[in-house]
Amino acid sequence: MADSDEDPRVAGLRTAVARLRRELAAHPAEFPDRGIAEDELAALAAMAAGGPPETPRLRRSLLLIAGAIGSVSALSRALSEVREAVDRFAERRESG
Repeated sequence: MADSDEDPRVAGLRTAVARLRRELAAHPAEFPDRGIAEDELAALAAMAAGGPPETPRLRRSLLLIAGAIGSVSALSRALSEVREAVDRFAERRESG
């Protein structure tokens, strides 16, 4: 059962990261920076598990992930979902 006090941004990030991790694991092609993407996705998952993460750290991880898998079109939708989840942290900070 989900914690009703959980920040919906954290839940969204956790969901988006889990999806991209699954899709990356299932993707058959090897590419040079796959390990970087896997490491940074693990870091994002750990940050999301610990509560609201720091926006600069989220953006750094997103940049590394996008650079590592950005050209793999099969992963583009899941990567976009992670990007949108990270952007939600910046939106709240800028408006509040």
